[in-house]
Amino acid sequence: MEYVVAAVILLVVLVVGAVGLVVPRMRRRELPPPPAPGSTTTLERPPAAPTVPPVEEEIPPLIEPPAPVVAEEQPAPVVLEEPVLEKPEPSVGRLVRLRARLARSQTALGRGLLSVLSRDHLEDDDWDEIEESLITADVGVEATQVIVERLRERVRILGTRSVSEVRDQLAEELVAALEPEMDRSLRTAPHDGRPAVVLVVGVNGAGKTTTCGKIGRVLIADGRTVLFGAADTFRAAAADQIQTWGERVGAETVRGPEGGDPASVAFDAVKRGIDTSVDTVLIDTAGRLQNKVGLMDELGKVKRVVEKHGPVDETLLVLDATTGQNGLEQARVFTEVVDVTGVVLTKLDGTAKGGIVIAVQRKLGIPVKLVGLGEGPDDLAPFEPVAFVEALLGGDA
Repeated sequence: MEYVVAAVILLVVLVVGAVGLVVPRMRRRELPPPPAPGSTTTLERPPAAPTVPPVEEEIPPLIEPPAPVVAEEQPAPVVLEEPVLEKPEPSVGRLVRLRARLARSQTALGRGLLSVLSRDHLEDDDWDEIEESLITADVGVEATQVIVERLRERVRILGTRSVSEVRDQLAEELVAALEPEMDRSLRTAPHDGRPAVVLVVGVNGAGKTTTCGKIGRVLIADGRTVLFGAADTFRAAAADQIQTWGERVGAETVRGPEGGDPASVAFDAVKRGIDTSVDTVLIDTAGRLQNKVGLMDELGKVKRVVEKHGPVDETLLVLDATTGQNGLEQARVFTEVVDVTGVVLTKLDGTAKGGIVIAVQRKLGIPVKLVGLGEGPDDLAPFEPVAFVEALLGGDA
């Protein structure tokens, strides 16, 4: 026990002594004081680093705020210009203004006949030449025989005189052959609280749709209001074409789906005409061959359906003057199906067969009411027998 106490005391003494030796050494290792001004030393205190404030990291919001609404720049309003409507020429006097278009027919019917009739003495061969000229101009055999016989009688009684006198005789006979007493007026005025209905029919290629548009212009030029019915549903181009004609003069067009029932379109057109109180409804029908029974029956159906609103006032048959005598057969068949009331003779300016006017009227008893003398929109004129003969003979009839 005594040994243990002595060992502990010895251990304490050693520890205390060691501490006494270490502490003074640690005190001697402290940093030296800063050097005096002007003294040199390799040991310098490093400059203190500038304190940089801590960067606060932004924490994204849990819900993104809506993006600011930027007012879009509104486009300038589009100003739609009103379409400029065309003003058709008045129909009165059109045939006189278009007389130059009959130059080709004038050669056959006018100058040729006058040159023969002005001879001092007319032999049988001369009369045969006159007869041949009339037949070539499509006057028709029967009408030619009547005209030649009357001229021969005049020359026999009055004798051969001056060119102007012979010309007057010929003019009188041609006017008489055109039957000027026929009623050529177009029944286009509204009546009984509904518009007049005009049905336009014809064979393929006669220029029927174009003529229908021109008829509308004639009526508008005469002060009528018009509505078109595009009942040619077999050709989309036909409906577009007639609608374009209407837009030029401010006329509405009623049309149906391509391949639809033409009778339904015609019925709707007349109904629309009644609702809008227009003066005249013009119905363009599909072109058809006169020897196709099914198509002709369909045309008859169109007329019957339209007549549920009231009778059709005019049924105009469009004939191509260049077809000559073939047009007579076309006219006959159409007349049987839809009771044609008047003929529109187109392309009269492009043929030397102006006599077809006489043939159509004499053979069928149907008046020619309108004639087409060119491709312009206003080259369709009411037919006037005296003005027509005047144009053919190239002077005052």
